[in-house]
Amino acid sequence: MKPNRRLTISALGLSLAIAMPGLAAAEGLIAIITPSHDNPFFKAEAVGAEARAQELGYETVVMVHDDDPNKQSELFNTAIARGAKAIILDNAGADATVAAVQRAKDAGIPSFLIDREIKESGIAVSQIVSNNYQGAQLGAGEFVRLMGEEGQYAELLGREADTNAGIRSSGYHDIIDQYPDMVMVAQQTANWSQTEAYTVMETILQAQPDIKGVISGNDTMAMGAWAALEAAGRTDVIVVGFDGSNDVRDSILAGGIKATVLQPAYRQAQLAVEQADQYLRTGSTGLDEKQLMDCILINEENAAQLETFALAQ
Repeated sequence: MKPNRRLTISALGLSLAIAMPGLAAAEGLIAIITPSHDNPFFKAEAVGAEARAQELGYETVVMVHDDDPNKQSELFNTAIARGAKAIILDNAGADATVAAVQRAKDAGIPSFLIDREIKESGIAVSQIVSNNYQGAQLGAGEFVRLMGEEGQYAELLGREADTNAGIRSSGYHDIIDQYPDMVMVAQQTANWSQTEAYTVMETILQAQPDIKGVISGNDTMAMGAWAALEAAGRTDVIVVGFDGSNDVRDSILAGGIKATVLQPAYRQAQLAVEQADQYLRTGSTGLDEKQLMDCILINEENAAQLETFALAQ
């Protein structure tokens, strides 16, 4: 088999993957495990990690856990059985992931986490995450400005098991709550889902017809909320997201959603691979385990420069 060949599998294909010995060639195999690629953010992570790993001479296997800790555990078993040299991971739960990362470590396979932290330190080699609190404060500041520092608003929350959901919400409120005329009339999870956000937004509109703004924990939910608002003829409602997706970029440029916060998914994943390569070659990354990458506010002024979770200079 030629080096740099990609293999993409799911938990349903575990037996096939385990039955294919000798795939690891060149520098060895790097396993890349993320949530569903239906979300462009997670797809960008996988694409970025895979491209950089192959540039560095590694074989890659790309797997998707769908935010299911049990499936994630099975995928770790696959990576271990395949003799992966390293695992790049955007995890399926801060608590639920600890055992899987520890199991890989016990098998001599280091893990390099991106986007989401786990609750334990000293198990993963690196945890490279966006500075979600800093980014949320940027988004909240823009939201307050767009709202004219007053009005009723709703907040869409991410998955409860995801540490980022709580951090972003805290960052939002540490800014918004300084303005007494900003009144939150609804706060509900949509589990990072566009479909759920559409339904939740419909319900909020029925209960709170005077709503003036929506601040969302991610772009996918922001897109769902905006679709519901458009369907209800409420394009006057101010919506702000978080991620920096191309979909929200296009909406901003079209005069729909007003702003988002870019977290550099593609580069973050590449950094994880580069650190994995450094660690495999030298036994150290030379960096702290926990690393923060600052976020960037995206609005109508710079949206045209945004492409695939990266801002052109």
